[in-house]
Amino acid sequence: MPSGLVALALGGFGIGLTEFLIAGLLPQVASSFAVSEAAAGWLISGYALSVAVGAIALTAATARLPRKGVLVGLVALFVVGNLLSALAPSYPVMLLGRIVAALCHGSFFGIGSLVARSLVAPEKKSRAVAVMFAGLTLANVLGVPFGALVGERWGWRVAFWAVTAIGVLALGGIAAFVPDGAGDTRQPTATGHSDLTPVDGLRAQFRAFRSWQVWLTLTATALSYGGMFGAFSYIAYTFTEVGGFSPADVAWLLMVYGAGLVVGNLVGGRAADRDRDRALLLALLGLAVTLAVFGLLARSAAASVILVFLMGLFGFASVPGMITRVTDFAHGAALAASANVSASNIGNALGAWLGGLAITAGLGYTAPLYVGAGIVLISVIVMAVAARQAKSPAQQTEYCA
Repeated sequence: MPSGLVALALGGFGIGLTEFLIAGLLPQVASSFAVSEAAAGWLISGYALSVAVGAIALTAATARLPRKGVLVGLVALFVVGNLLSALAPSYPVMLLGRIVAALCHGSFFGIGSLVARSLVAPEKKSRAVAVMFAGLTLANVLGVPFGALVGERWGWRVAFWAVTAIGVLALGGIAAFVPDGAGDTRQPTATGHSDLTPVDGLRAQFRAFRSWQVWLTLTATALSYGGMFGAFSYIAYTFTEVGGFSPADVAWLLMVYGAGLVVGNLVGGRAADRDRDRALLLALLGLAVTLAVFGLLARSAAASVILVFLMGLFGFASVPGMITRVTDFAHGAALAASANVSASNIGNALGAWLGGLAITAGLGYTAPLYVGAGIVLISVIVMAVAARQAKSPAQQTEYCA
């Protein structure tokens, strides 16, 4: 495994950690700044909004710059944001730190995925992306318990100091181990493995969105994330109100879900390198079936444990393939890769909203699972259309242009 890829994974771990750990620290932060829990919740929602905006804005603004240098700058921005949070004398400064840290999130994973795939042979590109995202999935498992544990023992500021330190390590690793020119398709990469055509300048970046395949992939991404996270947003209620678990059980059940994310990410990357569209269809179909069956068997404790693991596994198995697919049809446009991250966040918001509507309508705490299954089923249809059209001679010409 290239050292540069490990450095990218460490960066992903740090960014994922700062996203998730705040959930375990909200009561302490609210008490520290004497604000309501609702106000403290903006540290989560403000982060998410900043991710969606930063993914497009920063990628567009850095379109002409070498991608290694952009990644170093993005991680430096992440360090500054977390440093602000660790030192924040007031709630507004804390919120500013969260927003600054979040700006790098989407662009890092978008541009980083292009750099990651350039570090390995083309036939291993999805696995390389999966390795980079392994840091994010691990953070999903450890983020909330890490924040809660560190915050309880040493205070919430220490948690942000720890994330800042991880950011500094990732910054040094990327600067030292990612080769110059990696992922920069305007010149040969240091490894000579690039399988992307040249993309230069903002206008060329936007031209990538003329591809119907790019839009289909972005739509499938938004719907798959929307279905999974729409169900996941209310999963604690499903466990406690339907499955009969105690509130104390929710933490380890979420870790089971996180373990599924880690396994699904790595298995999905390997499968996508063999037959990407088939792997994506199977992952999405598996997620739709899992969510529907979960809704039916949510009263069974044993079934819930198995199904929440499968929910994570199938939910993240499509991620590496979706990213390499959108960047292939976008001919290496970093803006398209970052748009994929924005699409996932839009899907998250849509799914959570629809799941909440179902509960409000009195359909019960299993309703988000059924809603999620329906959303993912639409994603399966979109992906099937995309895969079928990709086999046409016209699409093959577009792909190879």
